Amino acid sequence: MSTIPESVTEEQFRDYILPNLRTARRGYVSKTPLWGIFNLILYRLHTGCQWDRLPVSKEANERERRNEPSWQAVYDHWRKWSADGSLERIWQNSIEHIKSELDLRQINLDGSHAIAKKGGESVAYQRRKRAKTSNILPITDKNGYLIACTGIVAGNHNDAFNLKDQLQTAFKTMKHWGLAISGAFFNADSVFDTKEARKVCFNHQVVPNMAENRRNRKYVKRGRKRLFNPLVYKDRFVSERSFAWIDKFRALLLRFDLKAAHFLAGHHLAFALINLRHLFALIV
Repeated sequence: MSTIPESVTEEQFRDYILPNLRTARRGYVSKTPLWGIFNLILYRLHTGCQWDRLPVSKEANERERRNEPSWQAVYDHWRKWSADGSLERIWQNSIEHIKSELDLRQINLDGSHAIAKKGGESVAYQRRKRAKTSNILPITDKNGYLIACTGIVAGNHNDAFNLKDQLQTAFKTMKHWGLAISGAFFNADSVFDTKEARKVCFNHQVVPNMAENRRNRKYVKRGRKRLFNPLVYKDRFVSERSFAWIDKFRALLLRFDLKAAHFLAGHHLAFALINLRHLFALIV
């Protein structure tokens, strides 16, 4: 199986990354190729190091001789690309490249908590983790490709917090990206079994396949039982493999980004690399 790329070649950067990045149209242009700056961002995403520990020269003369940027320049590009949606566009473009390989007969939802050592936006104490955390809910297809996700949610909320709005946005985004999810089984854990979530699924012609959460009902319901296919539900665990790939990015495993937009953009970039892993392997 192809490994998740830790850096990209100039050809990969030109074909898959650069068209989605917002670059300066006039004024200052970085002396260092954007390809090199992007690889330094990937280095930080994979290692989780502090920005001032990036493998660049400390002296200005040495950096100029080796045509290297300062760590401040790398961080500035990261901050800019996170804010203007460039990294999300890279993820969206990755889905375009793998559309023929997607299996949308089933889509899977699950949550992933990250401990936030320094606090920040959308961070709160979670008793189960005994730490401050933030949560994100990625959506995968049957093969484990990342095709949608929610925003960053503070860890003191349960996974079903504001789920109605989150699902509405996710389904609309997938349709906007040209993904045909009508008729798909929507696999999710019983914690996501809410009346509002099921209604959103039906409105988007998606079949909710969630184990019934008995805490939502005081009495036994009369009549036909809710649809639940345990064989289809088992395929939900392909998302655990995707989560394991996401955990390879140490900057996402432990959160040090104070701004939620930066932490979310890091996930978008990780999703893109996971989706493109086999295509990148062909170009090496």
